[in-house]
Amino acid sequence: MQCTVARLVMMGNEGSLRSIVDKIRDSIEGAFPADVIALDMESDSEVAFHAAVQKAWELSGHFDAFLNSYTYQGKVQDILQVSQDEFHRITKINLTAPWFLLKAVATRMKDHGSGGSIVFMATIASGERALYPGADAYASTSAAIHQLVRASAMSLGKHKIRVNMISRGLHLDDEYTASVGRDRAQKLVKDAAPLGQWLNPDTDLYSTVIYLISDGSRFMTGTTVLVDGAQSLTRPRLKSYM
Repeated sequence: MQCTVARLVMMGNEGSLRSIVDKIRDSIEGAFPADVIALDMESDSEVAFHAAVQKAWELSGHFDAFLNSYTYQGKVQDILQVSQDEFHRITKINLTAPWFLLKAVATRMKDHGSGGSIVFMATIASGERALYPGADAYASTSAAIHQLVRASAMSLGKHKIRVNMISRGLHLDDEYTASVGRDRAQKLVKDAAPLGQWLNPDTDLYSTVIYLISDGSRFMTGTTVLVDGAQSLTRPRLKSYM
């Protein structure tokens, strides 16, 4: 049996990533390098993103897959109350940064000649059936990633680079459920979601990520995979439940 180890780069909260990296180091016992590279996701400089990706590339020799799971939802509030600064922050983190990262990662994958898998992640608020009041800026910028995934899949396929997206369900620490109140959200989830539970980010996403970065999904690109326990099916009615 042949075993292939994928070199994966993940974008996310720095504190959470350090915890993950420590666990990876323990499990692989130094078989290959693992580290956290800081990057300001609000930077206006494309050069800064290329520099961070280059550091990751040099650390690992190259990488086969890239996952961006870092988004900024912002405060749940009426669209007329969203300040210019808040809108710019949401746009930078959720749209501009993914654009810069996609270019930086895909450029190196193309030049290396080995192709690769690029995966973006956002909540179901990015979809047409999963809107909720007060997420106007976040939903709009996240929806743009859907189109970025589809368009870039067409452009990068010739380089054997696949681009896909995971649209995840909400969990108790998301802005919407937090705005409702954790206890209330937990109590009413059985009526609001078909599976009767919120997403568990520790257990409900990793298998889909592994699938999308592996050769098992080699014929998938430009696709959005829903991992939401069918929350998006009831989303138009969720406000009445909550």
